[in-house]
Amino acid sequence: MLVALSAVANAAPAPKQIGPGLYAYISDNDGSANSTFLVGKDGILVVDTGVNSTEGRKLLAAIRSVSTLPIKYIVNTHYHPDHQGGNSVVGPDAVIISTEWTREHTILLNKSQPAAGFVPAVVTFTERLAIHLEPYTAKIYFPGKAHTSGDALVYFPEQHALATGDLFLTRSSPAMDDGSAKSWIHALDEALQLPIDSVVPGHFELAGRPELQRFHDYLKDLYTQVQILYDKHSSVQDVRRNIHMEKYADFRQYPNYQATFADNAETIYHQLQQ
Repeated sequence: MLVALSAVANAAPAPKQIGPGLYAYISDNDGSANSTFLVGKDGILVVDTGVNSTEGRKLLAAIRSVSTLPIKYIVNTHYHPDHQGGNSVVGPDAVIISTEWTREHTILLNKSQPAAGFVPAVVTFTERLAIHLEPYTAKIYFPGKAHTSGDALVYFPEQHALATGDLFLTRSSPAMDDGSAKSWIHALDEALQLPIDSVVPGHFELAGRPELQRFHDYLKDLYTQVQILYDKHSSVQDVRRNIHMEKYADFRQYPNYQATFADNAETIYHQLQQ
């Protein structure tokens, strides 16, 4: 097992320490989520585990390059497979934590994809939860509907760090699930009030407050433009064509995931209709 794990470790991205006991794992697979792990005195807490067992093994190897302590907790920021597909590999004995909405949708995923074998949370919360992993604390909270209707953010107060799941992607237009762009902007407003030095995004490069602020500004700019066009009774096709996001030209866009400026604008348009 140690030999196999060592071989995986050679192929896995190295974890980056972002505070006392806290590490960011930035996936080298854009289709698999980033992870964060906190090493306490007696155990480890992991936020998100990647898309499948292969990515989960890479994450586990990265964790084991830092500590051999047991992985006691896994927090899944939301139900999408790229954030929870490695649960059973990374922490087969860990307590899985998520919002109740995420648990329910993970169970639905298992019904629609029986072979996937996703591990739903055994501990859920509706507003907030604190995990005390001495000498550190992880503050887990539901910020309101955003990327989905059941996202979780994880704040590490001693390290001034935030794990966001897909509420934030570094320089990227996000996919929008069953959430709320208006509430999402408010959630990021609140996150930006926290003392933050490091931000681990759902995907792409490790970031800080400036990148989080710019992503917030992207959503707010886009929402404002769509609202103006909607109030003028523009059609959804006109909205897709007439938004101006040139100042965010460096943002990644993924049409196959409906993660483009125009796709985001259309989602906001439909949310305004509701």
